[in-house]
Amino acid sequence: MTPPTTLLGFDLGSKQIGIAVGQTLTNTANPLGVIAVRHNVPDWPAIDRMLEAWTPDALVVGLPLNMDGTEQEMTYAARRFRNQLIRRYRLPVHVADEQLSTREARDRLARDGKLDADDDPVAAQIILETWFSEWKKPIAPPSS
Repeated sequence: MTPPTTLLGFDLGSKQIGIAVGQTLTNTANPLGVIAVRHNVPDWPAIDRMLEAWTPDALVVGLPLNMDGTEQEMTYAARRFRNQLIRRYRLPVHVADEQLSTREARDRLARDGKLDADDDPVAAQIILETWFSEWKKPIAPPSS
C-alpha cells in the first residue's frame, strides 16, 4: 500500500495564486487561500510558509490552455512558475489541465451562497481534483 501523499495545488493568476491542499489517501482537496503576485513575481516568502506548514510531497500547477488545447500567454507563465517551483523546492511538480476551473469554482461558490468569496483557492482545489482523477486512471492494456 502506498503511504498517503500530501500535495499543494496552485492556480496561477497575474495578480494572485490560489492554493489548495490535497492528499492521495482519499483523493480530496481543500482550498487554502491566495498568495499575491506583484509585477509577475509571486510572494515567495508566503509560498515558503505554505510549504513549511503543509510539508507536501509534490506540487501541482494548473496549466491554462485554450478550449482547442493550444497554448496561450498564461500557459507559458504557468510553465515558468512550475520550473521555478522545481528549482526552489526540489519537489516533483506536476501539471493538470485547468480548463474551466474558474467557472466551476464560481459555480460551486454560488451553490454554497458564497458569491463574494475568492474563487482562486477553489479553482486550485479543482486543479488538484483533476490531477487526482488523471492519476487514478488505470493504464489501458496494450492492444493486440
